[in-house]
Amino acid sequence: MRQRTGMRLLCMVGLLVGCLALFGCPKRPEVMQAAPAPAGPAAAAVPAPAPAPVAPPPAPAPEPPRIVETPVVPPPPAPAPVAAPAPPPPPAPVPLKDVFFDYDKAVVRDDQKAALTENASWLKANPGAKVLLEGHCDERGTAEYNLALGERRAKAVKDYLIGAGIAADRVSTISYGEERPFVLGHDESAWKWNRRGHFVVQGR
Repeated sequence: MRQRTGMRLLCMVGLLVGCLALFGCPKRPEVMQAAPAPAGPAAAAVPAPAPAPVAPPPAPAPEPPRIVETPVVPPPPAPAPVAAPAPPPPPAPVPLKDVFFDYDKAVVRDDQKAALTENASWLKANPGAKVLLEGHCDERGTAEYNLALGERRAKAVKDYLIGAGIAADRVSTISYGEERPFVLGHDESAWKWNRRGHFVVQGR
């Protein structure tokens, strides 16, 4: 009886040790041995593996533009408009009329006395005014003769004004002869305007 019990215990221990041996020991990994590289010309024919393509680095993101704010400067105030000075009034017209003469004459014609009378009235109304009487001739005759004739014509006008009450020191005379024609021409249509006594106001 004891002998059977011992045999059973022995069998059970042996079975337990066998199970532990079976499941407890790890399996060794199988190591695959690479085949030896072929020698000789065959080895040179085998191309080397191409390197893997390298991806380019990603481009950096563009920076946003910088907005520089310029300070707004208000424009300077416009200068106040300056009123332009008023122009001086134009001088009053001088109503002194020329006196015309006949050919080779220094006598005041009757049809010219009305103009001389008006001139004398204006001089009386403007006592501060002085006049220069210019004697002129047409182109006929010599220069010397026409200068003398022009002087006689200017003196004839002056004598008429003095007789009308104008002081002698307010009237002076000069002769230009034929040098300053009033109308250009070589016939009576021009000559009749060039035989004259001309008034030039020298003071008001």
